[in-house]
Amino acid sequence: MRICLLPALCVLLSVAAQGADLMKLALGHAAPAEMAAAIVSTLKDADLTKGTAVVAEGGNLFFAVKAAGAPTLLINEKPGPAMTKAGEVYYALATVETGRSHNFAYLVEGKPFGGKTDVPAWPADAYAQPGVPQGQLTEKLVHASKIYPGMQSNYWVYTSAGYRAGTPAALMVWQDGEVNVDRTQQSHTLNVIDNLTAKKRIPVMVHVFISPGMVNGKAMRSIEYDTVDDTYPRFLRDEILAEVGAKYSIRKDAYSRGIIGESSGAICAFNAAWQQPDQFSRVVSRIGSFTSIQWKANVLDGGQSYPNKIRKEAKRNIRVWLQDGSEDLENEHGSWPLQNIQMANSLKRQEYDFHFSFGNGTHTRIGGQVEAPAELSWLWRGYDPAKTEQTYEMEPEERGKPLWRIRSFNR
Repeated sequence: MRICLLPALCVLLSVAAQGADLMKLALGHAAPAEMAAAIVSTLKDADLTKGTAVVAEGGNLFFAVKAAGAPTLLINEKPGPAMTKAGEVYYALATVETGRSHNFAYLVEGKPFGGKTDVPAWPADAYAQPGVPQGQLTEKLVHASKIYPGMQSNYWVYTSAGYRAGTPAALMVWQDGEVNVDRTQQSHTLNVIDNLTAKKRIPVMVHVFISPGMVNGKAMRSIEYDTVDDTYPRFLRDEILAEVGAKYSIRKDAYSRGIIGESSGAICAFNAAWQQPDQFSRVVSRIGSFTSIQWKANVLDGGQSYPNKIRKEAKRNIRVWLQDGSEDLENEHGSWPLQNIQMANSLKRQEYDFHFSFGNGTHTRIGGQVEAPAELSWLWRGYDPAKTEQTYEMEPEERGKPLWRIRSFNR
């Protein structure tokens, strides 16, 4: 008898195992009746009928659909493998690039049908690997703020394998930390940290995962994250990191400190390094909200000002990875894709050490999470614990590339 102590994890493992079985059957050219029975018993009929059914395992994607006629599969707007008929279902198995997300859709009798955006193809470093030691995660901790009066914030501390008390370690601060600390959920963050640490692609670190705070039931996320001033950076420095630093050995040089976030958490991460480059010099911005969410005319800068601030203000010694997708948000606050392109061009013009990952994703965490091994490896490349500073310079490969330009492709 099998007893599952972690039900959520068992569900995930069960789904993954069933998907792997479908892939094995497809690779083994199973008989149509066997293939059809396996598909309808594994995948939801509603997904098959709507054309949204897909199973992802690393770089393998298994597609299945019920359609009135033979469907043509499109992956990232390009023709995919031909689909095979099994009973009333059509299916195909495709190998795609890992470390990014993918879109798919069908053409049935020449008309678009079904499909899905942001299907992740997780790289090997996103999965727990045999023999790789895991770090230690604290229970949820609660901080009461003075800088934000009445605000309480939850946070967790993760010390990667190899951390030793008394030996100052590098630091990484993660906004929206609650989405990263559960191994049974989709972020894969802790697996990535463990694998990259074991491979020495990132240093031994103290990772601080912090959630947005609450004041009397009011969510403070946008006020903390989207406001362009030094309030949140001071909150990190003087409260959270001071509290963590009293219990853990953390390096104080900006060279050894990174910060990461998604959406409003992304502009928050960039803002922290911009306002306090003596505290953070390494930034990952995923689907960054460089828009006017907290802008107030003649009162506050807004996130939409950052492309111009980069061009006009004194250069900061920071290294920046930007990630966004062409199908990101467009609303009353601004255009996420256009603002991120503006950010990339401004960083390039001022010769910052930056990387811009621009795909076809929407406003979702998946696009940044799936490329986490590449992001963190790039961010911490060349790190030398014997050093306390480095002047960051644009990579020669990036220096030779042109500025980003916009072309109409969806009209």
